[in-house]
Amino acid sequence: MKQIASFTIDHDLLEKGMYVSRIDGDVVTYDIRMKKPNQGDYVSNGALHTFEHLFATYARNSRYAQDVVYVGPMGCRTGFYFLLRDTVSKQDALELVRESFRFIVDFEGEIPGSRRRECGNYREHDLPGAKAVAADMLEVLKDWNEGRMQYATA
Repeated sequence: MKQIASFTIDHDLLEKGMYVSRIDGDVVTYDIRMKKPNQGDYVSNGALHTFEHLFATYARNSRYAQDVVYVGPMGCRTGFYFLLRDTVSKQDALELVRESFRFIVDFEGEIPGSRRRECGNYREHDLPGAKAVAADMLEVLKDWNEGRMQYATA
């Protein structure tokens, strides 16, 4: 079988940040890397789950709601994939991610979609953990720009 594109990236070179993973037609896949791969430090399941609910809720209610294709965690628990239509510039995508992460840091109350009838794993949430990851990533992305969205090569 052909190796999929995300497996061709040298994960030993990946640092925390936001990268363009691939472009398929009019859809841009962003790799939002929240943890350095293979270092033993991963986002906990509860924090990842809560982060997903809050990130998706914010992005799908933003001014770019109609351009959001997908928001979801990586199975390796080192980040998220964020898929947007190419009508959203890379700079605007970065700003939307920053806004989403500020929303998570500031969020209080009941996690959207976290009731039993709304969620397949409603008991496993960690709001403080999600807030900590969001705060860390806001610092990482503070000076990030479109020019830094390419993966490093050896």
